[in-house]
Parts: sequence; structure tokens; C-alpha cells
Amino acid sequence: MKKVLILGAGMVVKPIVQNLLQNEIFVTIASPTKSKADSMIDGHHLGKSLYWTASDEETLEKLILENDLTVSLLPYSFHVMVANYCIKHKRNMLTTSYVQAEMQALDKKAKDAGIIILNELGLDPGIDHMSAMRIIETIHRKGGKVEEFYSICGALPSKENSDNPFKYKFSWSPKGVVLAGNNNAKYLKHGKVTDVPTENLFKDVFKVDFPGIGNLEVYPNRDSLEYIDIYKIPETKTMFRGTFRFKGWCETFDAMKILNLIKDKKIDFSGKSYADFLAMQIGETSSDNIKEKVANYLKIEKDATAIKSMEFLGLFSNEKINRKEDTAFELTSDLMIDKMMLKEDEKDMVVMQHTFLAIYPDGKQEVIKSRMLDFGSPKTNTSVARTVALPAAVGVKMILENKIKVKGVWRPIIPEIYNPILDALEDLNIKMIEDYNLPISENI
Repeated sequence: MKKVLILGAGMVVKPIVQNLLQNEIFVTIASPTKSKADSMIDGHHLGKSLYWTASDEETLEKLILENDLTVSLLPYSFHVMVANYCIKHKRNMLTTSYVQAEMQALDKKAKDAGIIILNELGLDPGIDHMSAMRIIETIHRKGGKVEEFYSICGALPSKENSDNPFKYKFSWSPKGVVLAGNNNAKYLKHGKVTDVPTENLFKDVFKVDFPGIGNLEVYPNRDSLEYIDIYKIPETKTMFRGTFRFKGWCETFDAMKILNLIKDKKIDFSGKSYADFLAMQIGETSSDNIKEKVANYLKIEKDATAIKSMEFLGLFSNEKINRKEDTAFELTSDLMIDKMMLKEDEKDMVVMQHTFLAIYPDGKQEVIKSRMLDFGSPKTNTSVARTVALPAAVGVKMILENKIKVKGVWRPIIPEIYNPILDALEDLNIKMIEDYNLPISENI
């Protein structure tokens, strides 16, 4: 019997556990939240859990040795540590996280050990790569070129549950969502590279009308330029990766960043109220009329969405913070977590769309769109959990069955990996709808 070690028991782990158990694969979950792991296993005879923290490398090494494959669903900073033990003991590994430079540097060692370390096999990154590569290969096979490529994804509450000023609720890693608001970005558009410093991230916004949902706002996601090489489209004049949000998020986050509300810098909160904290952030000595003062500082109306959002969080209140030294990021993200978690009886959705402009040797041009709209709920599994975990589950089974022959550090960007995974996901009701031969007017 094949045995898989899963490191972590976070918000997207349950579907991979369920899927592997259903496929008669023995699963061990190692996590500092053993109770969560136990609820995922739900008494299944092929599952077990243990309390484990990432500082316990001795136990980690033992667990890796005892299992055929390790899935690391830990924060990305731990993946290289795990990978080194997998290489040492010649055990395959899989993650849903972006490949960091330190991980890529292990490529030769992984090849020499005869193992694969398959990364970025989730939603974004993951399904985005695989569905994009399938279309890029189709265009190239016809002798065409990718002139423009936009890839946009968002994990959102369903429209009816977007009932706060942010129009957002957390269905996965809340701290990670907020922290990503500090990213810089870079993209190529019509042959021109645009660098977006973090202070402008939520100012660089455009709209897309998504079928069945309506207008969504898009802001740039990290460094898009590296995907020109990853996707092997050196000919493209546009390479843009972005994030979908309902209207409200970008305006609010732009204001919060101006106020330095998500900065990771230590502040002494002793004796301060939330209103005092905001007064301090705008250089005021008094927190009287703080809402009006903040609106004036931001040069926006008192009833602007950003002001409503901060009021919703309680940032204008005279309630004491009851912290000593901490960061604005921790304070703000904790308020958001307290007020903005997706409830058990609510729905979330994943919205993804690729838009290509392809040009062929005979002069023909076409727009191609590939899109996915998926819904879920915490009652069963959230959409974001399904779409992150199930690609990983399929990848695990393929590796265990020796259906992936390549070794080393990989993303799912070759047909040997992405075609069977995309096919298997359709059987799990996760599907991209592809539309070819659309007019140029359909381009972004």
C-alpha cells in the first residue's frame, strides 16, 4: 500500500486528504493543529495524524523516510527544508507553492536522487499554468504566435455573500491574503514593461465583465515577466497576470496602504484605542472626529467605500487595542479575520480567465478565452480548497503510479503532466471552458 505524508492541516488541506483516502492511499497528517487533522481523517482506517511542528526536524526526517511521497502544505519558507530531506532519502515531493530560487537550485540534486519535486500544483499557481499551456501548445502547433496573454484569477465570496464594504471574505490563508497587498508587480503590455511599486498596486486597476458575475476589478499579480520564459512565449507583446476582486477591495486597500495599516513594522500600542492608532498614522495628536480627519487626509468623502470599510473593521472606535508592541499588519489583519471569515452556511467561488490574442502565418487573428467559475461552501469543501487541493491529489496519484517520468524540480507546464491532470479534474467537476475564434473586440 502506498503511503503519503501531508505536512499541515490548513484551510485547503481537507479535499486532498479525502481524495487520497477514497483511493486507498494511506495518509499521515503531521500538523501543530492535530484536532483539525483528526477531523479531516474522520476516523478513516487508512488515516492517522500526529502533533508536529516544523522545528522538529528529527521527526520530519523519520516521517519522510516512512512514506512514499511528501506533500508540503506548509508556508513556503519551509519547503526547502522538507525538500532536502526528501532528496536525502530519495522520496518524491509535491507542493502547491511558487518555486522559490532556493527550491529551483535543488534541481540537480533531485535529479541525481531520482525524484521529482513537483511545485505549483494548486489553483493559482497550478490550474492557471496547466490550462494556459494547453492553449499555448495548441496555438504553437498551428504555427501561430501568442501576441497577447492575460491570466486573471480570484478566490472570492459568492455575489450574495459579498455583504461587507470590502466585498470580500476569507476562504483561505487570511494573513497571506492581506500580506500580498504589500507586493510589487511587473508586467508587459503592448511591448512596454510596467513596474508597479507596492504603493501603486491598487491604483493600477481595470475592469473585466465576467459571464454570470458581472464587472470585476483586476490588479496586477507579482512579476508577470518571468512567465514569458516559463510558458515559452518569447514572441508575446503582452504578458499580464492579475487578481480578480469585487469593487471595494482595491479602493480600500489603497487607502489602508496610504495609512500604513498593513506595514510589518513594530509599533507600541500600549494604552491606545483604535482611533488613537489612526490619529497617530496621520500625524494627529487627538483622535476626536477621527473619521473626518482620515477622510480629509486621504482626500476622499466621508461616505467613500474605504471609509466605510475601515469603520466596519472598528478602526474609528474608541475601544482599547489591548496590545503592547505589535505591527500594524497584525492588528489590521486580525480585525479583518474577526469580521470577514466566510461563514459555514455561505458560499465562496473561484473565478479564473485566460485571454489570448493569437496571430497565424496567413494573417488570421483570433481571441481565445478559457474560463472557470466554481462554487463551494465550508459545509462541504470551499471552492478554493477544492481547486487548490484536488490538482495536488491527482498529481500525487500520478507520481505514485509512475505516470510522471521526469525528475528534478518542476512546475506542471509540460503535456506529460498537465494533460492527464486537467482531464482528471474534469471528472472531479473542475473544468475550464474554452472558446476559440472570438473576434478581436473580445480582447481585454
